[in-house]
Amino acid sequence: MTSPSPGDEAPRSGLKNPQAAVRGLGAGTLVLESIVLLLGIQPIRIMGGDLNGWGIASVIVLAVLAALLAGMMRRSWAWTAGTVLQVLLLASGLFHWSLAVLGLFFGAAWVYALYVRRTILG
Repeated sequence: MTSPSPGDEAPRSGLKNPQAAVRGLGAGTLVLESIVLLLGIQPIRIMGGDLNGWGIASVIVLAVLAALLAGMMRRSWAWTAGTVLQVLLLASGLFHWSLAVLGLFFGAAWVYALYVRRTILG
């Protein structure tokens, strides 16, 4: 039995393709965010009241951006853009408080995805 040489490092995870797994996690988080944002417009308007035209437009723009970013997770800048998207969602809480709450939830999910990415890919 031979011991591994210093250059022969074992992979950090047991995944066959860790890059694809991490991209899938990021894309899945963004797709879920997009769906929740779009489905949340009407309940916010009915129950919460004051979601005006600018608030609805910001939700739609953020949902579309999240869906587009989900498809671009192969790009190196997509993770940074996803972080900016979370900040924008949190800032859209100026239109309605429930958007800030969604920003906190999805911001936390994004931070976890970034943590998993760093853990798996190094």
